[in-house]
Amino acid sequence: QQDTLTIDPIAMQVVNRVAAGSRLDGQLAFQGGLLVQGEVAGRISIDGRLIVWKGGTIRGRIVVSGDCYLFGRLGAADGTLHDTELECRGTVYVAHSGVSTGSLLARRLQLYEGADLQGPFRTLKIDGTLPVLRHREVPPSA
Repeated sequence: QQDTLTIDPIAMQVVNRVAAGSRLDGQLAFQGGLLVQGEVAGRISIDGRLIVWKGGTIRGRIVVSGDCYLFGRLGAADGTLHDTELECRGTVYVAHSGVSTGSLLARRLQLYEGADLQGPFRTLKIDGTLPVLRHREVPPSA
């Protein structure tokens, strides 16, 4: 039995899509989730789920209120670290085809066999306040 990730964006009620061959860049906000089959870059806010399809790329400063499903690429293709930061208030699922060169901050992380996690991961602690994406070091708890 192989451990695979299978999803249906329509059944998941993801209403926004950036099609293959399309590119969006800038300060972007999406209500109802986002399916990325093309390229999206910038300061991105997503109310709902984020799905990056195989062949799709998202990079920049990204905040997602729901779960994130990575079949494509998070971060720059050249592997530049600090190019991308993703704050996911749910679970990040990285499929066998998924590649992340960005920094991940999420409540949970699920890696599938073959997933390529190159950037750092930190656990998002929900304690009544949510951190804002910024470069900072958190001292270890005593």
